[in-house]
Amino acid sequence: MFSSSLGKKYLMALTGIVLIGFVFVHMAGNLQVLLGQDKINAYAHALQSLPMPILWGSRLFLLVCVILHAWTAIVLIRENRAARPQGNDVEVTKRAGLSSLKMGLSGTILLFFIVFHLLHFTIRTVYPEYNDMMTTVGAPEGEEVHDVYTMVLAGFQHIWVSVFYIVAMFLLCGHLSHGFSSVFQSLGIRSDSWRVKIELGAKAYAWVIFLGFSIIPILVLGQKLDFISFFEPSLFSDSLAVR
Repeated sequence: MFSSSLGKKYLMALTGIVLIGFVFVHMAGNLQVLLGQDKINAYAHALQSLPMPILWGSRLFLLVCVILHAWTAIVLIRENRAARPQGNDVEVTKRAGLSSLKMGLSGTILLFFIVFHLLHFTIRTVYPEYNDMMTTVGAPEGEEVHDVYTMVLAGFQHIWVSVFYIVAMFLLCGHLSHGFSSVFQSLGIRSDSWRVKIELGAKAYAWVIFLGFSIIPILVLGQKLDFISFFEPSLFSDSLAVR
């Protein structure tokens, strides 16, 4: 089934649904930074304390979905180009916005961002000193846990990191806007009567994701540059900021 173009579109749509749902859950978890150190540290510790089969099973499942989603996109692009090796003298597109025309480019940049994001905050090889950030705030029974709150604030104090993060989220917004709508078309459940409503819903969802992910680096940058005051001033001292 998945050797055909139609099968690949089904596979891309199904993995897209998984990833669309994941980014919302991930965004909701990240936003707990706004609730304070206790909340986000307790949430992060709870995730890390999940049974190994659940924790690593979900990680591997998401990794497989990302790989399959990227692979089917590359294969479909190549098949489309092979089917029309000679481009038209005049290109006319209907209903295709900038996001849909640049899905391959935005997807490639987002793939690089995912790798960087994992190395930055999850594996913590970009700034290894993040591994030493420990605290009892948000920890069950007073034990020490990783201080995710301080790590996130320290990470986004690097202007280049925050700018890269916000740009990547803008690209994700465009990718989601087109991808969310395309899922219905690929699965054959988008009719002309529902097309406009689905596209509006897709755009609304994409902008919610963009704002939800971008608000934290924006607030951190604003406080660092002294035009927004939200977090504790002591968290922005020279002793904390990682140079």
